Parts: sequence; C-alpha cells; structure tokens
Amino acid sequence: SKFVNDQWMIKNGFLNDAQEHKPWWWNIKVQKLNISAPLILLPEVSCQKAIEILQEKGCDLAPVVAESGLILGMVTLSNTLSSVMDGNVEFSDPVTKVTYDQFSKISPEDSLGKLSCLLENDHFAIVVHEQTQFTGNGSSSTKQTVLGVVTSMDLFTFANRNEKK
Repeated sequence: SKFVNDQWMIKNGFLNDAQEHKPWWWNIKVQKLNISAPLILLPEVSCQKAIEILQEKGCDLAPVVAESGLILGMVTLSNTLSSVMDGNVEFSDPVTKVTYDQFSKISPEDSLGKLSCLLENDHFAIVVHEQTQFTGNGSSSTKQTVLGVVTSMDLFTFANRNEKK
C-alpha cells in the first residue's frame, strides 16, 4: 500500500528523503543541476506544429502551459509522432490530445534525493518555482513558473561529472 512505500511517502512530503546509504549528491539541491529554461508550448499548438518546433529546436519534450500559467502536462516528440502515425490524432489536432497529464513537479530547493525518488517512477520531473501574486483587492493566489525539465540522464550526468574523489 502507498503509506508503506517510501518513494510515495517522500514524493508526497510525508517522509524526509532519508536513506541509510545515501550517495554523495543526495542532499544537494535541484538548482545545482543548472537546468536551462525549457521550450514551452501553448495548448492550441497543433500536433504538426509541435513536431516541427521540437525537431527544429532539437528537443525531445516540452511542457504544455496555458497562458494563465497552469501547467497542463508534457508533450514528447516520440509520442506525438507515433500518435499521428497510428491515426489516433490528426496533424491538425491540438497538442493537448497527446499531452501526458500525469507528471511530477519539484522545486529547485528540493534535494536530488527527492528527485531521484520521483524519477524511479517517472521519466521526467518539471522544476517549478512558486510565487504568490496579489490582486488589486488584496486577494492572493499561487502561480507556478516552469524553470526546467529534468530526467534521469540529467541526474546521472551531474553525479558522474561531479563525482567526489
């Protein structure tokens, strides 16, 4: 069950990411990965245009974010191409038809250990920064900004490049 699964407990903030034999990088913050800002697609972008943009920019994946800032999910080049080729979607369909809407979010202040736990079940995590924004009447809401997308390869590359002697 989920409540005895350490990865689920860590992912959902019920357990610190304590581990008996932690790698040297376990407590380093996600922000140390030096993630670059991702290409972002709006939900009305067509599948054909998404394929063209991802190929032109040399990207495998991109977050789909509404103009309001709401993160809708992630689109991958391979899934978009295969969905079109299989006839499940048309080139003219909006990219939201091939968007993965289940994804993990992580803060730049979270540890690489927590990221590692997320990446055990997910192919990627979206790095988000949360800000509080206020309206003219004083009410507030939290807005998330996508800072980047990280994969297991990003974590592996960081650990391998910076391995302690």
